Amino acid sequence: MYKHIKIKITFLLLLGTIQLAVAQDENERDLGTETVTVTKAYSPTISDAFKIKSLPNLNDSIALQKKKIEYSIFSVPVASTFSPAKGKASTVKKLPPPELFNSYASAGGGNPANLMAKFYTSGKIDRESGYTVGLGHHSSRGDIAGVVLDNIFSNTELDATYIKRDRDFEWGADIGVQHQMYNWYGLPSGVFDEATVNSIDERQNYFMGEAAAHVNVEDSYFQGAELQYRRFWDAVKSGENRAVFKPAFDFPVGEESFGIQLKVDYVNGTFKNAPVNLPTNDSDVDYSHLQVGINPSLTMLRDDLSLNLGVNLVYGLDGERSDSNFYIYPAVTASYRLLDEFAIAYAGIEGELKQNSYYDYVEDNPYVSPTLEIQPTDRQYDGYLGLRGQLLPNLSYNIKGSYTAENRRPVFKLNAQNAARTDEKGYFYGNSFEVFYDDIRTLGIFGELNVDVNRNFTLGVNAAFYSYDTETGNPAWNLPDVTGSLFMDYQIGEKWYMGANLFYVGERQDVSTVATASGIPSEFPATFLTLDSFFDANAHVGHRLSNRLSIFAKAANIANTNYQRWANYPVQGLQILGGATYKFDL
Repeated sequence: MYKHIKIKITFLLLLGTIQLAVAQDENERDLGTETVTVTKAYSPTISDAFKIKSLPNLNDSIALQKKKIEYSIFSVPVASTFSPAKGKASTVKKLPPPELFNSYASAGGGNPANLMAKFYTSGKIDRESGYTVGLGHHSSRGDIAGVVLDNIFSNTELDATYIKRDRDFEWGADIGVQHQMYNWYGLPSGVFDEATVNSIDERQNYFMGEAAAHVNVEDSYFQGAELQYRRFWDAVKSGENRAVFKPAFDFPVGEESFGIQLKVDYVNGTFKNAPVNLPTNDSDVDYSHLQVGINPSLTMLRDDLSLNLGVNLVYGLDGERSDSNFYIYPAVTASYRLLDEFAIAYAGIEGELKQNSYYDYVEDNPYVSPTLEIQPTDRQYDGYLGLRGQLLPNLSYNIKGSYTAENRRPVFKLNAQNAARTDEKGYFYGNSFEVFYDDIRTLGIFGELNVDVNRNFTLGVNAAFYSYDTETGNPAWNLPDVTGSLFMDYQIGEKWYMGANLFYVGERQDVSTVATASGIPSEFPATFLTLDSFFDANAHVGHRLSNRLSIFAKAANIANTNYQRWANYPVQGLQILGGATYKFDL
């Protein structure tokens, strides 16, 4: 049965094949000729390809199967005596903190009979308050070649400060006393005989005592205040009082700040001696000046711009002359960053009624006579324009041009020689100075460079040039046209240090007059004097023997020239001073 079925299936397959061949042959005879145009060549892509297996599957029955191999380790123990050390973390070597002391004492001496001494100490009373005390002395008893009068000098001062700090404010008090001794030794050469010279009492002593207090407040409209009182007098019965009170306020206005500074400045005094021009010493010189000022200002800070717009309003009263005036001064300053820290432009125009005093004049020139006229200076405006910045990370510069207009600017001028005076004073022989007031316009140019090579070496140099125009047509007495200075400090290792400074002052003009019976200075015979320019070079070196003890040496006027800072007043030549400084806790 299966055989018959197989034959039937074979016959059917054969019959189907013959029919398919006949049908295909008939279709081929009906097809015509066609042209197929390929418009794009076949471009195979990676997705059209397939990877041939590197190890194809084989269905060969004779293929050998790999035998699985098993590995094992035959461990044999080995005796060892090695014992590793315990690990220890590496530490950074710390430098010992510097030993600090709250006190030091310094003393030294040298030629010509120069002495110096300093003492300073500071301490805490409790967590919020502390104090400082300082004492200084410098004197010289050496003679200057060619000077016939005593030329010794001495300066001694003592200061003490108390400060208390709280969370929101800080206040303090200061007291100070000072004694200075000078001599009017600048006699004109070849004018007076030996008897006259021996009769001159050239010594002058100055005394000062002051007290001050201040308070600073944080996070308040009231910023703080300062109060100062000073008494100044001399050995020939001159005396002066000065009191200054300066409170300050600040109010935020949006992004800006509005500030108000107040000032009350009062000075009065008496000179018990008549001016040198007068033939007799039978009159006094009294003075009294009160200033009350207010300085409102608006400060604006932007990204690169800082601008302060203000005005200075001052009421001035001359008590002796019963004369009063009201002054209005500009107070505008601005700065703008042109190239970050490389170039910062700044400008301003400011003015003030500057209060002058006997104490200030003595600080500038200790050889003034005790017969001065004291007047405030009306500085109408001081306009300036400058550029400062960092040329290199360790090199900074500053260039400024200015023009100043001042009324009653004080300058020092030689007093007349007055042989008619019979009072026993030592300052009317042409060897003292008066204060001469003139209206002066000053054009100035200033420039400086500062180099900080590293923490151990600094160097700086500056120079200034001035041109003066006076209302009286006189020279600007004793004002130099050119000034300059150079300074250097160098720390040589941990033990040695040194420094130097050099000053230059250009030519100055003065006038020598002889008093006549008229007492009118314009009628006195006069001789113009030109003071030569001068250099003054100074240097110091020191060595630290220990944390507490160090020694030092100083040299002054290294060029050994007896130049004249003031007419007829030569200075000491080369001076060498050595000493030691000791630090300690008190």
